[in-house]
Amino acid sequence: MNYMKMGFIHKNYGYNRLISFMNYDLGAIVKNFKIEGEYKSAEPYGSGHINDTYLITTSYIRYLLQRVNHHVFKNVPQLMHNIELVTNHIKNVLTGREGADIVSRACLTFFPTKRGKLYHRDDWGNYWRLTVFIENSHTYDIVASPEQAYAGGKAFGRFQTMLSDFNADLLHESIPFFHNVQKRLQTFAASLKKDPLGRAQIIHAEIDVVEARSEEMQCILRLAEQGKIPLRVTHNDTKFNNILFNQDDKVICVIDLDTVMPGYVHYDFGDAIRTCTNTGAEDEQDLNKVSMDITLYEGFATGFLDETKTFLTVTEIDYLAFSAKLLTFIMGLRFLTDYIDGDIYYKIHHPDHNLNRARAQFRLLASMDAQYQEMREIVKNITKNK
Repeated sequence: MNYMKMGFIHKNYGYNRLISFMNYDLGAIVKNFKIEGEYKSAEPYGSGHINDTYLITTSYIRYLLQRVNHHVFKNVPQLMHNIELVTNHIKNVLTGREGADIVSRACLTFFPTKRGKLYHRDDWGNYWRLTVFIENSHTYDIVASPEQAYAGGKAFGRFQTMLSDFNADLLHESIPFFHNVQKRLQTFAASLKKDPLGRAQIIHAEIDVVEARSEEMQCILRLAEQGKIPLRVTHNDTKFNNILFNQDDKVICVIDLDTVMPGYVHYDFGDAIRTCTNTGAEDEQDLNKVSMDITLYEGFATGFLDETKTFLTVTEIDYLAFSAKLLTFIMGLRFLTDYIDGDIYYKIHHPDHNLNRARAQFRLLASMDAQYQEMREIVKNITKNK
């Protein structure tokens, strides 16, 4: 038996805490799944902060084994049901037009247990899942060029396209109200009222930003309530490093499907722009380094609309540029709320870390404001020329 002994941080919707060292008999866990080949070894893999991931080597192929953090994802069976429905749908779309080898790499494949489920629950209540390891692949944390941004836009746009005819109501909310700005504003107001560490007195400028923008930022939800935009299947975590590339830097597939759930297309487009066009770090202290790179914006928007223009509604397209501001506002709001609460959700490296993050997001928002008309024109020109 191979025992992996490790310590890890887990994020528990309210505090970061160090979990004591635990022993996982990974060989025994893997044997619960229907795999090809004999288990040989395991090693920690990747740098994710939520789930624990291991690269599993067998006598035949390699797999990725993950312990799904059930403190963040409260209902893992529902989460895995979402993933099963979505991946099956994507594979059905691909099967009619791609070869078997391409289909196996263009969509994540999860292996069932011997009991027929896509997850195994161990004696300690941990949930495990197994997926094929896609060989000769890599990700990027930073977008280096408009061409790369274009590839990212096509990747997430294609993801949307393949699921455009899927009934989003069939999916569960793996994290309820994840991008719901109304709920985020309510949480912020409650935290500000409590102000447990007396930090509100030193963030007047940031509070003013929130209060000045709160009504404007609810327009996507109002459009939904009025029936002007449809509910769709959304990825909800469209960071650039959630795209897998091959050795020739061609997109293989979109990964990290834990937050796939019902939402609005603006959540995916907006968060991608927020994360891939920022010229500074997410926690940049020198705010002069923070701005939105309009060339990366245009590259991503072009790729995204190349894939989605045939099914998105006029209203959805009209609010794509705004969605970048919305998701940047939401993220700044979340960082600021955690700072007021005493840094109980996001891991910090110094006392003002969350405040730095919030300020960087609000500076990015200001940069988007300054370029907003150009952002809208770019979207109009893309759709007009296609």
